[in-house]
Amino acid sequence: MPENRRRHCVVVGGGLAGLASAVWLAEAGQQVTLLERRGSLGGRTIAMPVAAVDDVPDNGQHVFASGYEHLMRYLDSVGTREHVSFPGHMTMRMPGGATRVSSFAGVSGLRTAIGDLPGVTGVDRLRTARAQATLIRQALRQPAWLDDITADEWFRRIGLPQSARDALWDGIVIGLTGDKPDISSAKVPADLLVTGIRRARATRTPISIGYPTVDLDTLFIDGAQKVFADNGVDVRHRAVVSSIDVADGVVTGVTLSDGEKVTADAVICAVPVWSVKGLLDQVPGHEAIYAAVDQLTPVPIVSVNLYLDRSIGMSDWGEILYGGEGVLEQVWDRQRMHGRSAEQHHLYSTTVSAAYDLTRKSNAEITDIQMAMLRKYFPDATDAEVIHSHVVRMPKSTFAQRPGTAGIRPEQRTAVAGLALAGDWTRTDWTTTMEGACQSAARAVEVILARDRSGTREQGAPTP
Repeated sequence: MPENRRRHCVVVGGGLAGLASAVWLAEAGQQVTLLERRGSLGGRTIAMPVAAVDDVPDNGQHVFASGYEHLMRYLDSVGTREHVSFPGHMTMRMPGGATRVSSFAGVSGLRTAIGDLPGVTGVDRLRTARAQATLIRQALRQPAWLDDITADEWFRRIGLPQSARDALWDGIVIGLTGDKPDISSAKVPADLLVTGIRRARATRTPISIGYPTVDLDTLFIDGAQKVFADNGVDVRHRAVVSSIDVADGVVTGVTLSDGEKVTADAVICAVPVWSVKGLLDQVPGHEAIYAAVDQLTPVPIVSVNLYLDRSIGMSDWGEILYGGEGVLEQVWDRQRMHGRSAEQHHLYSTTVSAAYDLTRKSNAEITDIQMAMLRKYFPDATDAEVIHSHVVRMPKSTFAQRPGTAGIRPEQRTAVAGLALAGDWTRTDWTTTMEGACQSAARAVEVILARDRSGTREQGAPTP
C-alpha cells in the first residue's frame, strides 16, 4: 500500500473535533491549515479567565468515561494523558448530608444490580432489580419501538420505580444524553449503555468516571499548539468560512466571509451543528444533512464556579445530589481534583444539565439557587459566604435526540471526494460527548487518508 501523499488539508473549526482532526492529519505528514472563526481554540472545552479572583476556571466540569478510546488517543497525541484521573467511584449525597459511594464494579456494583440504591426500600428493591434486568436486556436486543418512545416512557413500561429513577436512572439519562428523560428518545441511552458495556468487555475493566487534574486549556489546547508548531500547521483565527467549494464532485477549498479563497486538496468540516447550514450548499445531498441539523435541537447547560470562604465538607471529588434534577445535579471539589490551595478561597463547580428554566434567570438568582441547594445537602455550607460567583451559560451545549430521530446524524464521509465531516453531531457510537467529537475526527481523517492510499479520486470508507 503506498504511503500517504502530502496534501494541503484545511480543517474548518477549532473545537475538539477540529483540533483532533488537525493533530492527526499533521501526524500523518499532511500540510494542514486550521481555520477558527473565534479568537481562541477549544470550542466548548475551554478555560475562562476570571480577573476578579485571579483564576482560570473551566467553562463547566468535563468528565471522562473509561471507554473513551479516541479521546485518550488525542491526549496521547498532545502529551497530556497523564492529567486524567479515574478514581473508580462517585458519591451520591442525600438532603441533610448522608452519603453513599457508588460504582459499577465490586460490591457497590452488585448492590446496584440487585436494586439496593439510595432511597430505594422495601418491595421497590425487588422491582428495581427486575426492571434493571429488563432494561439491560432490551438495550442489548432492542425492540423496534425503542426510538418511538422517550426514556421516561421506557422506564414506566418496564416498571422501574420512581425511587430508583431518582437515585440513579434519570441521572444516567441526563449524564449520557445531556437532556431530560421525558425528551430524549429511549434509544439514545440504550445505545450508549451498549457502547459502554462493549467497551468494558473489550478492555476487561469496569466502567468508571474520571476527571482532568488540570484546566481544559492545558489538557486540550496547549499540547495541540505544540504539535502544530512542530509540524508547521497554519492556525488562522478570526477566519470565518462562508462556503466549502466543490467542482465536478471534488472539493477545491473554502471561501472566507471576506471573499478570500483558500485552495485545498482536502477539507474536514468540523464546525458545531448550529453552524453547518450554508457551508455545504455546493455538496450533493446537503439537504438531508441540513434536515438532520434541524432535528438536533439545542439543549442548555448551566455551570457555576463558586468561590467560597470555606469548605463545604465534600467527601469525594464529585458528588451527585439526590433529587437535584434541573436545579443542581452535581458538585465538583476543585481543591481535591486539581490539588488547589484553599488559602484564598474554596472553589466548587456545579452543573445543571437540560437547564431550560435556569437559563432564564439572572446570575444572582442562579447563584442563590445553587447556594440554597448546597446548604440543603452540605451541613458545612450553612454559613458559607460567596466571595465570587462565575456563571457559565451554554445555551447550545448539546443537542436533543427526540423520539424518531435515530439514524439521522450524517456519516463523516460525504458525496464529495476530499470532503469529510467531523463533530459530535455526526454519526458515532456516542452522543454529544468529547469521545464522540474525537471518534468523528478519527473517522474523518481516515476518509481523507484512505483516499490517498487508494491512489484514486474516490473516498475510502470511514473506520467502523
